[in-house]
Amino acid sequence: MTEKHDAGNAKRRNFLIKATTVVGGAGAGMVCLPFIASMNPSSDVLAKGITEVDLSGIHPGDTRVVAWQGKPVFVTRRTPEQIQAATQSDGVTQPEADSARVQKAEWLVVIGVCTHMGCVPSRDGAGWKCPCHGSLFDESGRVARGPAPSNLEVPPYRFTADNVIIIGEAQLPT
Repeated sequence: MTEKHDAGNAKRRNFLIKATTVVGGAGAGMVCLPFIASMNPSSDVLAKGITEVDLSGIHPGDTRVVAWQGKPVFVTRRTPEQIQAATQSDGVTQPEADSARVQKAEWLVVIGVCTHMGCVPSRDGAGWKCPCHGSLFDESGRVARGPAPSNLEVPPYRFTADNVIIIGEAQLPT
């Protein structure tokens, strides 16, 4: 009778060990949940993750500067002459097709931060010039001269209408 009693106790003990392990693991997970949730971005950070831009007030040849994730973004409505100049990649140190940098030839959208030292370039005739160390970027935002190691970055964006773009990955489902 002791062997039968010991076998019953062993099954019961194994069940209690497994049940305690499951309940303990679930409890530990519940304790960690608020900590993990605190690592998610807050609503104000998410709000800065996207920027909607109304393009209707931008005339050909003009650039509007908007903020996205705390950085300036140049939204330029290019003239036919600027588009023609942008298709030429002669003299650029970082060749990249203009068609790969724009979604519509008329509109160029680039982050307005020099890739050398993080200065904000200003419009300078046929492109942008960095005031810090003289990097020059062409009509497509490609490096034409200077110490900048790469072209002006193109942020993720999409057209939601003919005159509206959304800048930011949070709004880019495919």
